[in-house]
Amino acid sequence: MNPSPDEPLEAEHRERMKVLQAEMHAKIAAAREQRDLLIVHTGDGKGKSTAAFGLVARMLGHGGRCAVIQFIKAGDAAIERTLRGPLLQWHQVGDGFTWDTQNRAADIARCREGLALAAGYLRDPAIRLVLLDELNIALAYDYLPLAEVLAAWRGHAPGKHLVITGRGAPAGLIAAADLATEMRVLKHPFDAGVKAQAGIEF
Repeated sequence: MNPSPDEPLEAEHRERMKVLQAEMHAKIAAAREQRDLLIVHTGDGKGKSTAAFGLVARMLGHGGRCAVIQFIKAGDAAIERTLRGPLLQWHQVGDGFTWDTQNRAADIARCREGLALAAGYLRDPAIRLVLLDELNIALAYDYLPLAEVLAAWRGHAPGKHLVITGRGAPAGLIAAADLATEMRVLKHPFDAGVKAQAGIEF
């Protein structure tokens, strides 16, 4: 019986996968440290907050208490309704997009309110994950100093993670982060005149 022409490909694939398997098992075995993480989602692409709320949902699913503080944006009622429960604290400290509010002093005051809430949750040993949604926008507009945000993180109680979202994350925040992801636009329907839609943008 002649061998199948696919057999050499299958054998080559198995060898490659064995090498990859050994590499991955070695990495997993070497990763013994567990620590609190500072996570940053930034970039001009869509999905930064969406990914962060996925982390909140995952932590809630593990029974961990979470706190969400939404800066700048006027909030996301659909997500809040979905995740609402005794393990979640939710705060909205934005009055809408900066191009609509037109009030720098009021925006700064609301952002300072949000940072005070964040610092409190970071010190609270019962909270496992804190999400500061769109904080990068507040940093980009100099509504808050990065040094104060990082000081609040350094003063956190053990056993929690901090997630910060928003385009334009400052270099100092990315340098301090344990995990930083940049969302990059390839295509967006808004550029083709498609308006925001329920369940997708809000």
